[in-house]
Amino acid sequence: MTAESTADAPLPPELAHELERNEFNPCVGHVLLSESERARVWYIHLKPGERIGFHRHVLDYFWTALTPGKAVSRINGGPPVETEYSAGMTEHISFAPGDFMIHDLENTGETDLVFNTVEHLESANRPLPLPDGVVPTPRLPDR
Repeated sequence: MTAESTADAPLPPELAHELERNEFNPCVGHVLLSESERARVWYIHLKPGERIGFHRHVLDYFWTALTPGKAVSRINGGPPVETEYSAGMTEHISFAPGDFMIHDLENTGETDLVFNTVEHLESANRPLPLPDGVVPTPRLPDR
């Protein structure tokens, strides 16, 4: 994985407002595929130019890129960081009690970018409650 900051400027106003609105958004993917006592499994599919808005991670988790591509993420309101992904690339992330990360993800490449994210419900922090209507949907959306 390669990652580099692309600017030192603050977030544009519309993204700063979105970050504030979504400060406690627990939906770390487009579709919750599965949930058990131990884990939540999420699916993310971004076409070129699409983005998933700001969301908050408090649980230990890992993601796996299912396709290669490029994306930009703004972490905790910081400058955009561009990352290049290869299919199968996986990263594990842990949080100490009280720690969190808020970020978005925008596909800046020319191909669809697909991820699975698995959150470990047995982590140092309690899971954030999911919004009404977000329930496991064990099928992928038509894209």
